[in-house]
Amino acid sequence: MQIITRQVKDQPLTVIIEYPEMTESAASLIKKIGSLDICFSASAEGKQIKIALSDVYYIENVERKLFLYTQKEVYRYDSTMAGLEELAEGTSLVRISRTCIMNVDHLKEIRQARNSHLEAILDNDEMLIVSRKYLKNIKSVFKRG
Repeated sequence: MQIITRQVKDQPLTVIIEYPEMTESAASLIKKIGSLDICFSASAEGKQIKIALSDVYYIENVERKLFLYTQKEVYRYDSTMAGLEELAEGTSLVRISRTCIMNVDHLKEIRQARNSHLEAILDNDEMLIVSRKYLKNIKSVFKRG
């Protein structure tokens, strides 16, 4: 693989991917680059804020309300878990429980917990529980990563 970069003044960021044939790794790279442009419109203290996918550590459903957690802040996000999962397909967001979706780009460590659960430790030292039902999701991350 060859990487060429150049600065072009007064032009938007443009990524050109050239490939001899579409392979699984090329398709994965295209999806990954596309996911970098995903933003969520969330609210906090009465203000609407755009949050980049890369800033989201995890998303939690609490009493039918979604909350986006960044390194230090929490924001309210108006959507459903199903809608969020659809948006998250092909990104670094992975469902780890009935009420939680984690951004694996911020995963620092994973360890065995009791009852066949896993504990996921994030960059900000937040600890999340991966339930048995969603173990296959987290295992697939390690297979592709």
